[in-house]
Amino acid sequence: MKYRSNAIKISYTFIGAIALLFMAFFIKLGYVAMSSTVEGTDLKKLAESRSTATKKLIAERGRIYDKDGELLAQNVNSYTVIAYLSSSRTTNDKYPKHVVDLDKTATELSSVLLPLNEKMTKEYIYKLLDQKLYQVELGPGGRGITENTKREIEALGLPGIDFIKSSKRYYQNGDFASYIIGYAKKYTNDDGQEEMRGEMGIEGYCNRYLKGKDGTITYQKDAYGYQMANRISYTEPESDGYDVYLTIDKKVQMFLDNAVNDFNNYNPEWVTATIADAKTGAIIGSSTSPSFDPNTLNITNYNNPLISYTYEPGSTMKIFSFASAIEEGKYNGEDTYMSGTIDVADYKIKDWNKTGWGRITFDIGFTYSSNVAAVNLARNIGKKQLLNYYDSLGFGDLTNIELYGELKGDVSFDYEVEVASASYGQGITVTPIQMVQALTTLTNDGTLLQPYIIDKIVDPNTNQIVYQGKKREKNKVFSTATVNKVIELMDKTVNTDDTQATGKVYHTDAVRLVGKTGTANYTGKNGEYITGTYTNIRSFAGVFPKDNPEYIVYVAVKDFNGTGKNMGNIVKNLVESISKYRNLDERPSDKDESKIVTVKNYINVSTLTALQSINNVGSTPIVIGDGDIVINQYPKKGTRVSQSSKIYLVTNGSSITMPDMTGWSSSEVKRFESLSGVKVEMNGYGYVSSTNIEKDAIINKEEDVIVVNLVPKEIDIITTTESTTNEV
Repeated sequence: MKYRSNAIKISYTFIGAIALLFMAFFIKLGYVAMSSTVEGTDLKKLAESRSTATKKLIAERGRIYDKDGELLAQNVNSYTVIAYLSSSRTTNDKYPKHVVDLDKTATELSSVLLPLNEKMTKEYIYKLLDQKLYQVELGPGGRGITENTKREIEALGLPGIDFIKSSKRYYQNGDFASYIIGYAKKYTNDDGQEEMRGEMGIEGYCNRYLKGKDGTITYQKDAYGYQMANRISYTEPESDGYDVYLTIDKKVQMFLDNAVNDFNNYNPEWVTATIADAKTGAIIGSSTSPSFDPNTLNITNYNNPLISYTYEPGSTMKIFSFASAIEEGKYNGEDTYMSGTIDVADYKIKDWNKTGWGRITFDIGFTYSSNVAAVNLARNIGKKQLLNYYDSLGFGDLTNIELYGELKGDVSFDYEVEVASASYGQGITVTPIQMVQALTTLTNDGTLLQPYIIDKIVDPNTNQIVYQGKKREKNKVFSTATVNKVIELMDKTVNTDDTQATGKVYHTDAVRLVGKTGTANYTGKNGEYITGTYTNIRSFAGVFPKDNPEYIVYVAVKDFNGTGKNMGNIVKNLVESISKYRNLDERPSDKDESKIVTVKNYINVSTLTALQSINNVGSTPIVIGDGDIVINQYPKKGTRVSQSSKIYLVTNGSSITMPDMTGWSSSEVKRFESLSGVKVEMNGYGYVSSTNIEKDAIINKEEDVIVVNLVPKEIDIITTTESTTNEV
């Protein structure tokens, strides 16, 4: 009986233990059910990570335009060529999915890729294909190819060749205002994701506006990682980047590029040329050499000369030292002094010709660019006041133009000889943009304007302007009387019969250009000045037209192996081109008013009748389509154009013939593109030199892309008038 009693006691104990275990289990289960975190593990995230996936939705980078809406930079589709090498991809020998004939594939791919990159020879591609790999990228020439190149490769019908689609930044005009625009390229961020980031220029400065905001989509996935149908997903949409419109005028920029190309004929180390709006401080164009193509990033110098080159300005600084003396009441242009040499402390400062011109007036001293005149005036006003004026003009400080990398220069001076040197632009350093800024005082009644290069920033999602560039006044530096006197001196420097005047070679009959020349030495690595006929920095600072200035021009060139006349001719041609373009040319018109015509209405007129009407007045008809009735036209009825203009006629026919585009401007090509609906890809800028489609060939709108090659040249602008003329 005792044994049996013990057995029953053990059973009760066992049952009690089991009950306690179950109770603990259910308590734990309830805790887990009620809690999102157990022992440091977020159960919700763990479950979601196993059943959901999140994918990034890439925002489109904003575009960059000139002031007239001409596209300068955009994202375009690009492709990387890949080759599948493993025979395991092929399940049917009749339809191979891998590279079968290495020799043929290498030969035909090289015919397309070699013109893009000299490394892509047949032998090089063959080595890439002859590997025990599943697949291989055909770089470098097969990376970042265009849609048109992709189509060329697809037309070869090579098995095993495929493409990886991506996007890249494309710059329509290649080496065009590249230091202003900058560039953007792809980087891998800290999360291992690719992102496009702006570098240099506007691409870098406005990266936060241009890049947009990426979105995400979170969805339920199956065992293979694919999105499951008919399941709820959460999308945070991407927001495309803002579009940036610059103050750059594309035509003025082309004139500047042409001028810089002319300077390059004389082998300078560098050259920079800038045109600014005299009334607002907006930069209309800025060109430099060396430069680079942002599509290929052939960069030799990452510093933008406009804002990052500092140098001694030379005699262009006399504009401001003379103005300072005038403003201080320490100047009488009829007073005389002995030119040639002046003693300052233990130094003898000489005029640029070493001997001077005898006793001359201070007015003449300016036009002859006399150092001795500037030193005398600096003595009259004193170190403190001269430095105050230089500071007020913005020298030695940032202009705060919307570009990264701007330098301040240095206009500090203490000793008497340093003050003397500063009066004629030696011993101090400036940047080109500071010179442009200081010149705004001469075109705005003595008030300094801040230069700017962004016209506006637009949200393309709403068309809302989120930033508007505008004229910004900094401070009043000179009186009206001082400005008028300095303009008079600059006028006498350029527009005179005096053969000794240093600016005479810049005179043009096209417009009243006024200005001042400068020549400055620079130091070598040892800190001593370099000497030599061509080892210097030459510059020209001017405004035009004189009586109502609209433009500021500033040019600086280092080690220019040409004469003053050579430099004068280049700048003169630049000014004349802009004057003609902006209808400022004061020369007698050589245009015949009978050659200005008014466009008729051709819509709903027979194509044949329209052609006869246009041909009768000597204009050029461009017919789009093979129809017998005109359904659209450009220019519109009533527009007054040059007799030599093109008149576009869109007909009711669907078959489009390739016109002879040789000599067309880029705007004329774009007009054809918009009216015809045919895709156009433009390389370079300027005027059409060649196309990939022959004249009179039938264009397939769905498949063909017209590739247009452009080269720069000076534009012959024909302006219209308001007088009564013939009607087309």
